[in-house]
Amino acid sequence: MRYQSARMDRIPPYMFAELGKKKAAMIKSGIDVIDLGIGDPDLPTPEHIVEKLVEEARKPENLRYPNFSGHPEFRRAVAEFYRREYAIDLDPETEVLALIGSKEGLAHLAPAMIDPGEYVLVPDPCYPPYRMAALLAGGMYHDMPMVKENGFLPDFKEIPEEVLEKARLMFLNYPGNPTAAVADGDFFQKAVDFAKDKGILIAHDSAYNKVAFRGFKPPSILEANGAKEVAVEFGTLSKTYCMTGWRIGYVVGNREAIRALSVFKSNTDTGVFTPIQLAGAHALLSDQACVDKYNDIYFARMKGMVGALREIGIEVDQPKATFFIWAPVPAGFTSAGFVEAVLEQAGVIVTPGSAFGPSGEGYFRISLSVPNERLDEAIGRIKKKIKI
Repeated sequence: MRYQSARMDRIPPYMFAELGKKKAAMIKSGIDVIDLGIGDPDLPTPEHIVEKLVEEARKPENLRYPNFSGHPEFRRAVAEFYRREYAIDLDPETEVLALIGSKEGLAHLAPAMIDPGEYVLVPDPCYPPYRMAALLAGGMYHDMPMVKENGFLPDFKEIPEEVLEKARLMFLNYPGNPTAAVADGDFFQKAVDFAKDKGILIAHDSAYNKVAFRGFKPPSILEANGAKEVAVEFGTLSKTYCMTGWRIGYVVGNREAIRALSVFKSNTDTGVFTPIQLAGAHALLSDQACVDKYNDIYFARMKGMVGALREIGIEVDQPKATFFIWAPVPAGFTSAGFVEAVLEQAGVIVTPGSAFGPSGEGYFRISLSVPNERLDEAIGRIKKKIKI
């Protein structure tokens, strides 16, 4: 007897879940494994945010079902964040929606926007849920290859016309995961103009919008002229404030798309725990010194790892944002082969670029989201044990 839909046959196991199983097996066998594979910040949620959560959780009125669209205070805080950071005006009622983390919203946007047989355009390489969202919605995806020579930006002219005729949604992601690439305002304007011409909604994943270094400020796609006509932007508190387990994010922009996503969500979930939303609002509106402090830590880690890679002959650019390093594998290795060698020789887990799509072959990704002493240990092992 069949217990799953044919659609599920198209969905491979989630990459990081599989890495987690392998890590657990190695630890069980007595190997000291340092995991630089998954982007889950090790730094604690700032104390003032935790204190706000506790305060709000003690109020009985906050323990009931939450507002489906998000607590008004949280939606107003997101709108104020966009005014402060980008000089963008948003209507909290119609242009802001609370999410159970941005991953949930990204996944649910596809069935809210496309019908079976239609295309979703995805960057290649990319965060794997973009592709899976298309498949779970009964649609198809088309990879937009991104190469270093073009700054890891997709070339819209390379998309076949027969794909564009059925394309309804396009994912973008800057600062990027896994590439750590950044985009400027000119690129976002080109993307918006292209989407208008082709009748495509852009979903810009801006998860790392505040994890940036030395004065670099990643732009918002909503700063482009006419962006609200064709774009929504997803944000999360997970990376900026080290709140991955809290599961809170937002989407802003085109009100028709947000309304459709809101209808989908109201029929599939019951929203974010109210005290978490109120703590999230506090995080967005309070002193941002904690963000600068954590970014300084990531930057120091970045410099140490980039230096270690260069010492063993891997030439890698130092990213302007994210806590990821996207590095080329040495000559003679595949992505999977090099990752296996690092694991066997140094007991360090990194992620093969091929796991993010065909264009990721030839690269590997390092996440800097481990405590400093463990990262230093990983750097020491790489310098000492990796032979190229």
